[in-house]
Amino acid sequence: MARSTISYLWRDKKASQGFRCGVSLHSHTNQSKETLDFLANLGNQYPLTRPLLTRLEQRSERMHGLRIDYAASYWTPPMTPKLAFDLEGRQIEKLELGPMVSITDHDSITAPMLLRTVPSARQIPVSVEWTAPYNGQSFHLGVHNLPSARATEWMETLADFTAHPSDTRLTEILRALDAEPNVLVVFNHPLWDLYLVGKEKYEFLVGQFLQKNGNYLHAMELNGLRNWGENRAVGQLAERWNMLLISGGDRHGVEANANINLTNAASFTEFVHEVRRQKRSDVLFMPQYAEPWKHRLLQSTLDAIRHYPEFPQGSRTWDERVYHPDANGVARPLSQLWPGGAPPRAMSIGIGLVQLMGAGLVSGGLRMAWSESRQLRLAMGEYDS
Repeated sequence: MARSTISYLWRDKKASQGFRCGVSLHSHTNQSKETLDFLANLGNQYPLTRPLLTRLEQRSERMHGLRIDYAASYWTPPMTPKLAFDLEGRQIEKLELGPMVSITDHDSITAPMLLRTVPSARQIPVSVEWTAPYNGQSFHLGVHNLPSARATEWMETLADFTAHPSDTRLTEILRALDAEPNVLVVFNHPLWDLYLVGKEKYEFLVGQFLQKNGNYLHAMELNGLRNWGENRAVGQLAERWNMLLISGGDRHGVEANANINLTNAASFTEFVHEVRRQKRSDVLFMPQYAEPWKHRLLQSTLDAIRHYPEFPQGSRTWDERVYHPDANGVARPLSQLWPGGAPPRAMSIGIGLVQLMGAGLVSGGLRMAWSESRQLRLAMGEYDS
């Protein structure tokens, strides 16, 4: 029988006592390619933004001969693998726990492979957030602790499926991952309709996917960047399917994961066995999760566009971290594509307005307006540890 416990550090300062380690699951580094498709969707969701986007698109094509291609563009989070690893580890160490950090960039294991050359990070598991196509959209699956000797081979298998999806093949791959005794497969943010197919259709697809493949998944994620209501619904979904709940901060910016797992395991592989064999998971939400969700999304956005002069070159400015195909179809940072080396004035103004939302009085006012005290009480009542 699956047994998940949920606790909140701001409510119980001693929640981590009695545990040996803290586990940070699902976070991203500058090796993660994050889609810009959402910008195109903004015009469909919010008609007021469409004229601005259209103006920028037309200007790019008219003045620079470059048609904006959202699907082929991407941005990368600001933190390097080592910075991200240290950030997550420090948060756990402040609880007087041993840190375990599993970084899951989108469809890439570059970060953990690089970190394994660093003495302090040598034991990091080889993990990935796999984009698994399913019936015209995709689910994101956290695949943690791939066998080191075959990790590259596994990534080739996953990439081949993403390029040539089929339902039968998906089940075969998930069955094979489940057959790897030290691998942990997590259904990340299972109720986030990321591709905007519609609530009813999306929930039908989730049910269909779980019916076919639920036996090969080891936990559902309570996501540190999703709201109280959605995570509460994930808890109900997990109960219906008798699945464990597990943490997953989904950090993209410079704020550490908003939840972690607590464990008495001495290694990440032991933690996997705790989840898979003992069917046990102890989730701890950190104080940042109690902040209003919309305010946290704003802060994450600000993290993505902020200037970091202390970071390595290539990660310092937002236009070094956003990539678009050049005239030859080669993805290059926007900082290399601007005529004259500077972004268009309209774009600079737009970035400045977003940054203003995170400044002093404006940020404080938005935080109060976005208060979620009712949702917080409701969620804590249901997930009382």
